[in-house]
Amino acid sequence: MKVHRNIIEIDKSKCDGCGQCVLACAEGAIEIIDGKARVVKDEFCDGLGACLGECPQDALKIIQREADEFNAEAVEEHLEQMKSQSSKKEDPLACGCPSAQIQSFGHSAHKTNKICETHSHSNLGNWPVKIKLIPPNASFLKNASLLVVADCVPPALPSLNETYLNGNVLMIGCPKFDNRDEYVDKFVKIFNTAQIRHITILYMEVPCCSGLPIIINKANDITGKNIQTKQMVIGIKS
Repeated sequence: MKVHRNIIEIDKSKCDGCGQCVLACAEGAIEIIDGKARVVKDEFCDGLGACLGECPQDALKIIQREADEFNAEAVEEHLEQMKSQSSKKEDPLACGCPSAQIQSFGHSAHKTNKICETHSHSNLGNWPVKIKLIPPNASFLKNASLLVVADCVPPALPSLNETYLNGNVLMIGCPKFDNRDEYVDKFVKIFNTAQIRHITILYMEVPCCSGLPIIINKANDITGKNIQTKQMVIGIKS
């Protein structure tokens, strides 16, 4: 039945398909389709706006319009279908980049991956890896050791996979071009909820990279957690 109610509206011109809103929507009402966020069914959207604050492009807002009533039972069925479909996929990465899909996998998973195999194996243990895309409540963050890496480090440090990834949760970002305040807020939320054990920070020897440890230390100070932190500066010609 159609009713006049609050519901999410997504501005296609602003949406860049980052998937943050998908992660924030507990009802599974939003999906990334053709590179843009979409409300798949009005009856899945409760109109409460939990996804609003997660959009870095400010592409979401709550409006009032005629729409199907929110249907909690339909949402439960929808979530079960999503869970079932996900469990049936042999390779959820499928050589693509489903940035909105949270995944934690054993390090041996890549050793037998014949679809996306480009080297012997990877020690990557989580997905996504971008700081902006990882929700503070991601299961792989619980009691984790973090490897926070400036995004210019991997091409300068060939040994990153073998030396640093194993057993660590990888988080990659750019302290120059990304929003530092958002990063601080993200790490504050993570530190307050995830019981982080240890943090290793890898950043380049260039000035713009020096903001990364500042961000981590500020979040550490705000929370008062005093998480043990190790910093390593990577040379341009490492």
